[in-house]
Amino acid sequence: MEDLVVTPGFWASRRVLVTGHTGFKGAWLAAWLGRMGAEVTGYSLAPETEPNLWSLLGLDGVRSVIADLNDRAALDRTLAESRPEVIFHLAAQALVRRSYGDPVGTFAANVLGTVQLLDAARAVTDLRAVVVATSDKAYENREQIWGYREGDALGGRDPYSGSKGAADIAAASMARSYFAPFAPGGHPARVGIARAGNVIGGGDWAQDRLVPDIVRGCLGPEGRVVLRAPGSVRPWQHVLEPLRGYMMLAERLHGGDDAAASGWNFGPERSDERAVVEVATAITKALGRGRIDIAEGADGGLHEAKMLRLDCTRARVELGWVPALAFDDCVRLTADWYAGWADGVAATTLCRDQIARYEGVCHG
Repeated sequence: MEDLVVTPGFWASRRVLVTGHTGFKGAWLAAWLGRMGAEVTGYSLAPETEPNLWSLLGLDGVRSVIADLNDRAALDRTLAESRPEVIFHLAAQALVRRSYGDPVGTFAANVLGTVQLLDAARAVTDLRAVVVATSDKAYENREQIWGYREGDALGGRDPYSGSKGAADIAAASMARSYFAPFAPGGHPARVGIARAGNVIGGGDWAQDRLVPDIVRGCLGPEGRVVLRAPGSVRPWQHVLEPLRGYMMLAERLHGGDDAAASGWNFGPERSDERAVVEVATAITKALGRGRIDIAEGADGGLHEAKMLRLDCTRARVELGWVPALAFDDCVRLTADWYAGWADGVAATTLCRDQIARYEGVCHG
């Protein structure tokens, strides 16, 4: 199972910038990189929820800069001071329903923020790899039953999905204009674009996101979970799965792999895709509490995709990345994290132990 793992020695003392480090996925990535000895700088807006994983982790080894990507002076200063060799761009307005209420802010964060980062990165002489995380929702969703491949059309009906499709296109344009291998005489860094499916895992408290809503319902006084789109199918995966893919991609980009400077899908096996109600049922069962109520139409008529699948053949064949966890494993890790936290176990302990457990699975 050697092809399932990242290379800890590569990351030891490696200077890394993580945008969006105060978010759910970014906090897990910062913790994992720190575990391998990387010198991590985070750049992000302040956490939006209380509690939030970033604050609970208290990663003293990570230099944290709280600023907007569109604050160019702060961004330039941070890049000049941290001199990253690798950048993971995870910062985003990541909620579909919020994008309906704030389309301008969503496009400003997701599209212009991406362009600002890549433009500013051109001044970092030590930089060799940039991984831009967009989304599976970057694809023009036709509600098809087969998975989207990297060459399929990008788009998006709702402002969030549209902004992710636009960010993906903008990142590819910047890469082809200014970075290797597309721009002779340009910056030597290579830019890869990662499109991951829906992630679950401990420490997510975002509003209007399935697992946090389920956990809040299960652990709340009423013990009630309300589902507004129970039949929607998504490529659910544990948060550590795509993060491993991002790091494996970054290693290839840093090594000068021209083919890696393109788009990549990271999602579960087709057999592990699930409808919303199946996820809710599995997590409530794993937590041992909570009842499920259906409230279809409670979204006020706002459109969200019903069917979304990814074809991850390319990552499996060319990158050597394959999912290490089955759906039941993802649910168990997620439920164990929240149950442990509810019982008073420190978030640092929970994340450390689950990363170690996951690395063990990847090593076979």
